[in-house]
Amino acid sequence: MAGIHLHQITQPGQHAAGVGFEQPFEMLTACHERVHRMLRLLGKLREHLATRGHDEQAAQAARDVMRYFDQAAPLHHEDEELHVFPLLLQRGDEALRQAVRRLQADHVAMGEIWPQARRCLLAVADAAATSSWAGWTPGDEQLLDRFAGQYDEHIRLEESLVYPAAQGLLDAQALSAIGEEMQHRRTDGRVRGR
Repeated sequence: MAGIHLHQITQPGQHAAGVGFEQPFEMLTACHERVHRMLRLLGKLREHLATRGHDEQAAQAARDVMRYFDQAAPLHHEDEELHVFPLLLQRGDEALRQAVRRLQADHVAMGEIWPQARRCLLAVADAAATSSWAGWTPGDEQLLDRFAGQYDEHIRLEESLVYPAAQGLLDAQALSAIGEEMQHRRTDGRVRGR
Protein backbone atom coordinates (compact mmCIF):
# COMPACT_ATOMS: atom_id res chain seq x y z
CA MET A 1 0.00 0.00 0.00
CA ALA A 2 1.87 3.01 -1.26
CA GLY A 3 1.72 6.46 0.16
CA ILE A 4 2.12 6.08 3.89
CA HIS A 5 5.91 6.16 3.95
CA LEU A 6 7.91 9.23 3.13
CA HIS A 7 10.92 8.13 1.12
CA GLN A 8 14.46 9.19 1.88
CA ILE A 9 13.75 10.60 5.32
CA THR A 10 16.97 11.60 7.03
CA GLN A 11 17.42 9.50 10.14
CA PRO A 12 16.96 11.22 13.51
CA GLY A 13 19.97 13.25 14.50
CA GLN A 14 21.45 13.28 11.00
CA HIS A 15 21.59 16.31 8.78
CA ALA A 16 20.10 16.87 5.35
CA ALA A 17 22.32 16.59 2.29
CA GLY A 18 24.27 19.76 1.64
CA VAL A 19 23.86 21.15 5.16
CA GLY A 20 26.64 20.65 7.68
CA PHE A 21 27.29 21.63 11.25
CA GLU A 22 29.43 24.53 10.03
CA GLN A 23 26.06 26.16 9.21
CA PRO A 24 24.17 25.81 12.50
CA PHE A 25 21.14 27.92 11.58
CA GLU A 26 20.73 26.03 8.32
CA MET A 27 20.87 22.83 10.38
CA LEU A 28 18.16 24.15 12.69
CA THR A 29 16.00 25.05 9.70
CA ALA A 30 16.62 21.63 8.12
CA CYS A 31 15.39 20.08 11.36
CA HIS A 32 12.18 22.09 11.01
CA GLU A 33 11.75 20.61 7.54
CA ARG A 34 12.07 17.14 9.05
CA VAL A 35 9.54 18.04 11.76
CA HIS A 36 7.09 19.01 9.01
CA ARG A 37 7.79 15.72 7.17
CA MET A 38 7.18 13.72 10.34
CA LEU A 39 3.95 15.59 11.01
CA ARG A 40 2.84 14.89 7.43
CA LEU A 41 3.68 11.23 8.02
CA LEU A 42 1.58 11.34 11.18
CA GLY A 43 -1.30 12.79 9.15
CA LYS A 44 -0.91 10.06 6.51
CA LEU A 45 -0.83 7.46 9.28
CA ARG A 46 -4.06 8.77 10.72
CA GLU A 47 -5.70 8.73 7.28
CA HIS A 48 -4.37 5.22 6.61
CA LEU A 49 -5.76 3.90 9.89
CA ALA A 50 -9.14 5.51 9.23
CA THR A 51 -9.47 4.23 5.66
CA ARG A 52 -7.48 0.99 5.56
CA GLY A 53 -7.10 -0.01 9.18
CA HIS A 54 -4.05 -1.29 10.98
CA ASP A 55 -1.28 -3.12 9.15
CA GLU A 56 2.51 -3.39 9.26
CA GLN A 57 2.85 -0.23 7.17
CA ALA A 58 0.92 1.70 9.82
CA ALA A 59 3.04 0.19 12.57
CA GLN A 60 6.25 1.18 10.77
CA ALA A 61 5.02 4.74 10.22
CA ALA A 62 4.20 5.01 13.94
CA ARG A 63 7.71 3.76 14.80
CA ASP A 64 9.27 6.31 12.41
CA VAL A 65 7.37 9.21 14.00
CA MET A 66 8.25 8.02 17.50
CA ARG A 67 11.93 7.64 16.63
CA TYR A 68 12.11 11.17 15.28
CA PHE A 69 10.39 12.84 18.22
CA ASP A 70 12.24 10.64 20.74
CA GLN A 71 15.70 11.32 19.32
CA ALA A 72 16.07 14.30 17.01
CA ALA A 73 13.46 16.71 18.38
CA PRO A 74 14.97 16.84 21.90
CA LEU A 75 18.41 17.55 20.42
CA HIS A 76 16.94 20.34 18.30
CA HIS A 77 15.23 21.91 21.31
CA GLU A 78 18.46 21.62 23.27
CA ASP A 79 20.34 23.41 20.47
CA GLU A 80 17.92 26.31 20.68
CA GLU A 81 17.89 26.42 24.48
CA LEU A 82 21.70 26.49 24.61
CA HIS A 83 22.68 28.61 21.60
CA VAL A 84 19.79 30.75 20.40
CA PHE A 85 17.54 31.67 23.29
CA PRO A 86 20.14 32.84 25.88
CA LEU A 87 21.75 35.15 23.33
CA LEU A 88 18.46 36.87 22.57
CA LEU A 89 17.35 37.02 26.20
CA GLN A 90 20.61 38.82 26.95
CA ARG A 91 21.03 41.02 23.88
CA GLY A 92 17.63 41.21 22.19
CA ASP A 93 15.03 43.93 22.54
CA GLU A 94 11.84 43.40 24.52
CA ALA A 95 9.92 41.99 21.53
CA LEU A 96 12.62 39.38 20.98
CA ARG A 97 12.79 38.51 24.66
CA GLN A 98 9.02 38.08 24.70
CA ALA A 99 9.18 35.83 21.60
CA VAL A 100 11.92 33.73 23.20
CA ARG A 101 9.95 33.31 26.43
CA ARG A 102 6.99 32.12 24.36
CA LEU A 103 9.20 29.62 22.50
CA GLN A 104 10.62 28.36 25.78
CA ALA A 105 7.07 27.81 27.06
CA ASP A 106 6.30 25.96 23.81
CA HIS A 107 9.22 23.61 24.46
CA VAL A 108 7.86 22.85 27.92
CA ALA A 109 4.37 22.24 26.51
CA MET A 110 5.75 20.02 23.73
CA GLY A 111 7.73 18.05 26.27
CA GLU A 112 4.61 17.53 28.36
CA ILE A 113 2.35 16.42 25.52
CA TRP A 114 4.84 14.19 23.69
CA PRO A 115 4.64 11.22 26.14
CA GLN A 116 0.85 11.18 25.68
CA ALA A 117 1.10 11.41 21.88
CA ARG A 118 3.82 8.74 21.97
CA ARG A 119 1.47 6.43 23.87
CA CYS A 120 -1.03 6.71 20.98
CA LEU A 121 1.69 5.87 18.45
CA LEU A 122 3.07 3.05 20.57
CA ALA A 123 -0.36 1.40 20.55
CA VAL A 124 -0.19 1.34 16.74
CA ALA A 125 3.40 0.08 16.68
CA ASP A 126 2.74 -2.65 19.26
CA ALA A 127 -0.52 -3.80 17.69
CA ALA A 128 1.43 -5.40 14.84
CA ALA A 129 2.85 -7.97 17.25
CA THR A 130 -0.33 -8.54 19.24
CA SER A 131 -3.06 -8.01 16.60
CA SER A 132 -4.79 -5.84 19.17
CA TRP A 133 -5.44 -2.55 17.37
CA ALA A 134 -8.73 -1.20 18.65
CA GLY A 135 -8.44 2.33 17.27
CA TRP A 136 -7.85 5.70 18.83
CA THR A 137 -10.44 7.36 21.00
CA PRO A 138 -11.74 10.86 20.14
CA GLY A 139 -9.56 12.08 23.02
CA ASP A 140 -6.51 10.48 21.38
CA GLU A 141 -7.36 12.17 18.08
CA GLN A 142 -7.66 15.57 19.81
CA LEU A 143 -4.34 14.99 21.56
CA LEU A 144 -2.62 14.23 18.25
CA ASP A 145 -4.19 17.37 16.75
CA ARG A 146 -2.81 19.44 19.62
CA PHE A 147 0.63 17.88 19.33
CA ALA A 148 0.88 18.57 15.59
CA GLY A 149 -0.63 22.03 15.95
CA GLN A 150 1.94 23.15 18.50
CA TYR A 151 4.69 23.14 15.90
CA ASP A 152 3.34 25.39 13.13
CA GLU A 153 3.37 28.77 14.87
CA HIS A 154 6.45 27.79 16.88
CA ILE A 155 8.50 27.13 13.75
CA ARG A 156 7.16 30.20 11.96
CA LEU A 157 8.21 32.46 14.85
CA GLU A 158 11.67 30.92 15.03
CA GLU A 159 12.36 31.17 11.31
CA SER A 160 10.83 34.60 10.70
CA LEU A 161 12.11 36.45 13.78
CA VAL A 162 14.27 34.56 16.24
CA TYR A 163 16.80 32.80 14.01
CA PRO A 164 17.59 35.85 11.86
CA ALA A 165 17.99 38.03 14.97
CA ALA A 166 20.30 35.55 16.67
CA GLN A 167 22.33 34.91 13.53
CA GLY A 168 22.83 38.65 13.14
CA LEU A 169 24.44 38.81 16.58
CA LEU A 170 27.01 36.09 15.90
CA ASP A 171 30.30 36.29 14.03
CA ALA A 172 31.80 33.46 11.99
CA GLN A 173 33.86 32.18 14.93
CA ALA A 174 30.83 31.99 17.22
CA LEU A 175 28.79 30.23 14.52
CA SER A 176 31.59 27.70 14.07
CA ALA A 177 31.74 27.04 17.82
CA ILE A 178 27.96 26.50 17.94
CA GLY A 179 28.16 24.06 15.04
CA GLU A 180 30.95 22.12 16.72
CA GLU A 181 28.99 21.88 19.97
CA MET A 182 25.88 20.71 18.11
CA GLN A 183 27.88 18.02 16.34
CA HIS A 184 29.59 16.94 19.57
CA ARG A 185 26.26 16.51 21.39
CA ARG A 186 25.04 14.25 18.61
CA THR A 187 28.25 12.22 18.49
CA ASP A 188 28.31 11.96 22.30
CA GLY A 189 24.60 11.06 22.25
CA ARG A 190 25.22 8.11 19.90
CA VAL A 191 27.95 6.85 22.21
CA ARG A 192 25.57 7.00 25.18
CA GLY A 193 22.84 5.31 23.15
CA ARG A 194 20.70 8.41 22.82
